Amino acid sequence: MDKRILVINPGSTSTKVALFDGATPLWQETLRYSPEELKDFNWIMEQVDFRRASVEKILQEKDVALTSLDAICARGGMVPACPSGAFRVDQQMVDYMYGIVQGAHASNLGCVVAYQMASPLHIPAFVYDPVTVDEMLPEARITGMPELPRRMVGHALNTRAMAIRCAEEVLHKPLKDCRLIVLHLGGGASVRLFVGGRMVDNVRDDELLFAPERCGGLDAEGLVHLCFSGKYTEKELMKLVRGKGGLLAHLGTNDAMEVERRIATGDEKARMVYDAMLYTASKSIGALAAAAEGRIDRIILTGGIAHSSYVTDYIARKVQFIAPIEVMAGEFEMEALAAGACRVLFGEETARNFAELLH
Repeated sequence: MDKRILVINPGSTSTKVALFDGATPLWQETLRYSPEELKDFNWIMEQVDFRRASVEKILQEKDVALTSLDAICARGGMVPACPSGAFRVDQQMVDYMYGIVQGAHASNLGCVVAYQMASPLHIPAFVYDPVTVDEMLPEARITGMPELPRRMVGHALNTRAMAIRCAEEVLHKPLKDCRLIVLHLGGGASVRLFVGGRMVDNVRDDELLFAPERCGGLDAEGLVHLCFSGKYTEKELMKLVRGKGGLLAHLGTNDAMEVERRIATGDEKARMVYDAMLYTASKSIGALAAAAEGRIDRIILTGGIAHSSYVTDYIARKVQFIAPIEVMAGEFEMEALAAGACRVLFGEETARNFAELLH
């Protein structure tokens, strides 16, 4: 018998909500919020009641009885660095989210809303593959500045879901027996190396590859000079790193399809910048292939921009000598959350307790 799972995925100005019967989606809605609706909230966690009410309203409109749910799974927020998989939401995790003030991510809302809805129903609430999944090898973590070790933050949920799908559907063996590189390319980007079922290394969009809204790797000396130039505040510089960098900084748009339309009309600057972005993505894949001693079973291209044949053809020309390419375009976060919850409910995986991350 399948389990009925509610999936909640908050973004900065929207909340994606979906109902699954096991791994089968029954429906999905994106609840969008206007600037007017959000203007009075000074901090992301002040939106909890507002977001929860919007989720409950769509359930009522869809005639979904809360008592019919077996579990609620939310996109994980900024928990401490953790291994991949499921974590059971409890009051301690909720309290931790309220303690994050600086740089609080919208995904922090997910576990709180899920817990508040699940507790009265006496059903479990989970987060799965949070944004802070970090399984990096020790040698991959060390940099030349002891104060600034590398860390793994980003697209754990979608990249691991695609790695699992490739292992099962293409290679027909468990993920732990595969060696995969997964590039996620959307508004942000990251590349992850999977060996032995774990994400052992990654390249982030503030390290080497840049993305529509991310700066990518920078000249460290130049960045230091810019920090002390008086031209920007700390907040403004952080926004240039994450939010206003990349294609947006060069071309005034973060819409990859708009850039491709410009290229089609002969815009040489657009072509040069777009190709440079794909060049850095390809170079990042090559770096992780070297870290894996060149032994890679597949390279997976995912994220919204992977729908573009311009993108996939460019990257394939650069890296197909390493391993065959699998294009798994799009973002499958909702499906990944439901599948993760199913694995826990059917005993295929054990959910960890949040307290384990605090020791």
